[in-house]
Amino acid sequence: MLLDIRDLKVRYATGQGTVKAVDGVSLSIAENEVLGIAGESGCGKTTLIKALMRLLPGTATTTAERLHFKGRELQTLSDRDFRKQILWNEISLVPQSAMNSLDPVYRVGDQVVEAIRAHIDTPRREARDRVAHLFDAVGLQTGLMDSYPHEFSGGMRQRAMIAMALALEPSLIVMDEPTTGLDVLVQERIIRKLLEIRSEIESSILLITHDISVIAEMSDRIGIMYAGRLMELAAAEDLFDTPWHPYTLGLKNAFPSIRAIDRELISIPGSPPNLLGDLPGCTFNGRCPFAVPACAAERPVDTDVGPGHRVSCHRLDDIESMRARASEKTTWQSSKSAA
Repeated sequence: MLLDIRDLKVRYATGQGTVKAVDGVSLSIAENEVLGIAGESGCGKTTLIKALMRLLPGTATTTAERLHFKGRELQTLSDRDFRKQILWNEISLVPQSAMNSLDPVYRVGDQVVEAIRAHIDTPRREARDRVAHLFDAVGLQTGLMDSYPHEFSGGMRQRAMIAMALALEPSLIVMDEPTTGLDVLVQERIIRKLLEIRSEIESSILLITHDISVIAEMSDRIGIMYAGRLMELAAAEDLFDTPWHPYTLGLKNAFPSIRAIDRELISIPGSPPNLLGDLPGCTFNGRCPFAVPACAAERPVDTDVGPGHRVSCHRLDDIESMRARASEKTTWQSSKSAA
């Protein structure tokens, strides 16, 4: 196992109280695996990876029962050792604002060279040769190394950030919304290039996005997050073929399928809960048309429903009925789910 996280919690201190942005998330990533994490905006996806990368602000507090990378406990490392030994060398990041992450006054190639030389002792010429190879790998002409960020399109800047993430051949690449803000054609090119790169290297990928189609195309396994918690985790095919959690059922209804082009899309009414204070039950309780009193009072335990398929729900015994009803629009328009 490359990465093993157990009971990760992230709290933000605010003037109104404590926000539980990530509330007891457990997951793992194997070598040469793509794990996708999907969910609505504000569900804790970005906070999760910022906690892993130690990029949280001073108002945040992180705790975990286990945070192992290659069998090594990351929580015991000092910030200096983490930056020197882990960051970029072993775990790299393509940030959510990748198109705005390049310094506008430095040439793009020089910025990637700087990232390489900051972590390994190598002559500048060798570093530039490495960058030229990386540019070619992500579909950028090597002559663009001497261009400035403003001379790049959004898709080109995105590819440059991917090249930087690959610079030191890390074991894990974290990608936070890698196609956000790009038009559909550029998104398709980026995804195709990522799949090509993945077939050539042995790095694992942690892919964070709210776009189910991107997750489906790239991931081996998929986790569904909601309001700081992991609702369901399964192999990609299992998650789409046999979803178990009501939130997963709702997400599936809200995205188009090429197998049912004429199917009406069904949205999930309501909004995610306020994460201030304690939420004793299931965080999806307020929007779930299948909720029972226990859902508001008790937090469901993580339950294995199949090989590698884990779900956090009180109503697993009623899954067949929920699947049948979830495909009906009237189910989601009930007074409880719309409240």
